[in-house]
Amino acid sequence: MQTAPVRWTTADLEFFASDRRNRYEIIDGELFVTKAPNWDHQTSCANIVTVLKIWSDENGLGQAAIAPGIIFSDSDNVIPDVVWASHERLKYLLDKAGHLTGAPELVVEVLSPGAKNENRDKETKLKLYSVQGVQEYWICDSIQKKVEVYRREQAALKLAITLFSQDELTSPLLPGFNCLVSKLF
Repeated sequence: MQTAPVRWTTADLEFFASDRRNRYEIIDGELFVTKAPNWDHQTSCANIVTVLKIWSDENGLGQAAIAPGIIFSDSDNVIPDVVWASHERLKYLLDKAGHLTGAPELVVEVLSPGAKNENRDKETKLKLYSVQGVQEYWICDSIQKKVEVYRREQAALKLAITLFSQDELTSPLLPGFNCLVSKLF
């Protein structure tokens, strides 16, 4: 006799509210549990949100945030490392409690060590962000000091370019934004 797999929902995450050692995300009803990010991971996230915040403050086009939860649906609830949303889009994305309920223009994930973590960011989350309408997705590898930039092309996120330490990161979403990849790590 086969049993149906458990489908987790956003409400189920309340069971783990007191656990600060792990991060809990749900993608297509599947529960993903990862250890809290390490120091290098968080340093990269801080660097990324800082360059995005400085750019945003200079032009007033949007806001960057570190580790916001995004509740796409009851069965899709994730915590990307960094996001950027335009002011225009942000007013439609936030619920009354201030949670994101839709896709920001830019999502950034910093890879955590391990094949399982890498697979989640490069496949499972890529697919989710693509389906949900994210315009650009950066996967940052702090070990190899590179950024894979995915951009929306014909209704899906496709790898547009891979940049290394000495390369300059720019984006059509962020007019005038530029940053050496090495500054992110």
